[in-house]
Amino acid sequence: MRTKNYLLVLLYFALVCSCSKIQNDSNTNIDKKLSENSIFNLQTVWNTQDSSQIKLRDLQGKVLVMVMIYTSCKAACPRLVADMRDIESQIAKNYMNDLTFVLISIDPKTDKPGRLKRFAKANKMDASHWIFLQATESDTREFANVMAVKYKEISPLDFSHSNIISVIDRSGEMVFQQEGLGVNNKETINKIIETVKN
Repeated sequence: MRTKNYLLVLLYFALVCSCSKIQNDSNTNIDKKLSENSIFNLQTVWNTQDSSQIKLRDLQGKVLVMVMIYTSCKAACPRLVADMRDIESQIAKNYMNDLTFVLISIDPKTDKPGRLKRFAKANKMDASHWIFLQATESDTREFANVMAVKYKEISPLDFSHSNIISVIDRSGEMVFQQEGLGVNNKETINKIIETVKN
């Protein structure tokens, strides 16, 4: 009986070690597959609307729908937010587990996590597949350059900026951009679904 228990314990530890090795190998393989164009190579630490800190790499494995906005905007950003919500509303619920909608502030001085959380709630964007991010000004600028988003502060609470919604695949590479406000988003939705399926 004692021998049998001893063998069971050995078997258990062998399985745990084996599973751990498979997990580590799997993570290594994911990292090796990242191309130089992947946004997951960026080392920026972002603050979320829930005051937690993440790197973009933490979103790896999901298809990302991303836009850069600022919460005090009265012109373009409300339309971009509406466009994001419209895109979300047209995607079947069975795809939502594979998607994350990401809104990144271009006004990190004003858009602290608490403000982002209130904004998310006010705009009915507080489900788990929505995430709002804020970082330092230099890190935000670096990310905007990678995404080909241009913005410029024209007064303390006002920015001129590109109106672009980007679709990023599971490995962090951009696969599509929608430019403009209130445009027909059928092509964007089709690209999101296609990317989820791939």
